[in-house]
Amino acid sequence: MNRSRDSFDVAVIGGGSAGLAAAVTAARQGARTILLERHGYLGGMGTAALVHTFCGLYLIRDELGAVLANEGFPAEMARRMIAATGLGPQRMGRVDVLPQHPVEFVRIADELVSAEQQLEVRFHSEVTAISQQENWEIQIAGRGGAESITAQSLVDASGDAMVATLLGADSSMVDSPRLQRPAYIFGVRGMLPMNDELRLQTAGWIVEGIRAGDLPNDALGLSFRPSGRAGEIFGTLDLTGGEKVENYDPLDAACLSRLEIHGRDVGSKVVTWLARKSQFWKEAYISHWPVRAGVRESRRWIGEYVLTGDDILAGNRFEDEIALATWPMEFRETARGPKLRFPEGDLPTGIPLRCLRPAGIGKLFVAGRCISVDHDAQASIRVMGTCFATGQAAGREAAKF
Repeated sequence: MNRSRDSFDVAVIGGGSAGLAAAVTAARQGARTILLERHGYLGGMGTAALVHTFCGLYLIRDELGAVLANEGFPAEMARRMIAATGLGPQRMGRVDVLPQHPVEFVRIADELVSAEQQLEVRFHSEVTAISQQENWEIQIAGRGGAESITAQSLVDASGDAMVATLLGADSSMVDSPRLQRPAYIFGVRGMLPMNDELRLQTAGWIVEGIRAGDLPNDALGLSFRPSGRAGEIFGTLDLTGGEKVENYDPLDAACLSRLEIHGRDVGSKVVTWLARKSQFWKEAYISHWPVRAGVRESRRWIGEYVLTGDDILAGNRFEDEIALATWPMEFRETARGPKLRFPEGDLPTGIPLRCLRPAGIGKLFVAGRCISVDHDAQASIRVMGTCFATGQAAGREAAKF
């Protein structure tokens, strides 16, 4: 193996849940690995977008008591987060979730990558071009200029299947009206401790404000949840994606820019209005915005196998499965809250290795929400618990070359 400064065994593009798992796993297998991330910290939707629960870690069960679905990196992340927050799994309806705090996620990710001598992290780096000769040739751009690196194998954990676009390879994305709507999450401080009664009362006040014309209609889906830290809550707002749903494009910078501004506008108006309405909210203020809105669905790879919604509903299993998908299909095609479809008998679904291998391209693996699945299956596999598992598998496979 070539061990020069700009040559690596494995390159991982994207440092979200899947990319973090892929890079750490590859390095632990002895592969000299580079992890490329455009932001200044790792964690993706769980940090930059403030998504504050790990979903998909546990089997769906009628019995109380969460049971981990995938061992290895997903289980390690669960243990580390429980130790950091002091919070264990929580039952929400028929599923178990693990509360997580984005600040702790950043710290845990830093500790994980810093512990691996075979792993180099490159923040503030955008991949601008990719080609495959004997090895992968990767062009990286940053504020200091451009550089080129090589890698024997490659993992696309970008979330948007960006490598497919750079290569001109086959990918898919459903029409805009069917895309899962993006989330906008922000932090709020300064209020009294929030309980379930106050959450319901706050939801009623928001409806009252909308009916009176004091708040925009997009505020209807806004909900608040304690963060696990004293005096702090998170507000979560599902956005329609634009003035017309058919105009939503999660890959278009202009569209995303409008979304970011709109999310901040709605959040600000709601918190200001609530502060005038209630003693509970009187001293409340928005303490932090996300780095970016939480895109749930965009472009996906077409791999050697396309996992389908029918596979999820039937709980199908495969000889080459590398992980289990255990989250119900969670459809957020509107901003009016989720619609859940559970598999028959609450069975887990196997995710084949073939979903991580783009058709006809060697030494390339995919992880996270852009693996080879259809729109319905993506509504299940996109959650962070499952992304940890597919990232772990992609990193393990990439390290074999």
